[in-house]
Amino acid sequence: MLTFPDVDGGTVAPLEDLLREVGEGDRRSFAELYDRTAHRVYGLVRRLLVDPSQSEEVTQEVYLEIWQNAGRYDASRGGAIAWMMTLAHRRAVDRIRSSQASRDRDLRVGTRDWEPDIDVVAERVEVSLEMGRVSAALDRLTAVQREAVTLTYFGGRSNSEVAALLHIPLGTVKTRLRDGLIRLRDELGVAL
Repeated sequence: MLTFPDVDGGTVAPLEDLLREVGEGDRRSFAELYDRTAHRVYGLVRRLLVDPSQSEEVTQEVYLEIWQNAGRYDASRGGAIAWMMTLAHRRAVDRIRSSQASRDRDLRVGTRDWEPDIDVVAERVEVSLEMGRVSAALDRLTAVQREAVTLTYFGGRSNSEVAALLHIPLGTVKTRLRDGLIRLRDELGVAL
């Protein structure tokens, strides 16, 4: 194993060698690997998650994954710290996605079960007044416009079906509808 001088004058094993030894089940190498890299792994996770307790949990999960998968590390594909930081980044992103999915689920359940207070009487009065306004506006259309609008919007027919039913060209139906809707918009004072 290659070694490098330590700050204290001792020697330090390269991280790649430590990972290889961790892959063989060496606990001392794992402890040294942890001591030398934990601050960087935790720092990355903390920047992504912000929450200190979640960051600690994810960092622990990362080191568990390192312990279990160090044998899969391939030095020819990149440095040890890059491999470890990739694991940490993936775990942190997974936690973010999981938290977001949980919040979305809670929101869906909460809104599904929420029933707004409805004043039934006021609602009926409002609907009745709107129906009266629409009926009055329809009465102010020409007979052919009213017929086209009624068949299409209240009868649920397509433009082609209205043209066939009335024995008129499709373009005529579209013109009557357009003119009728413009007049209804003006009468009701709303955008259609």
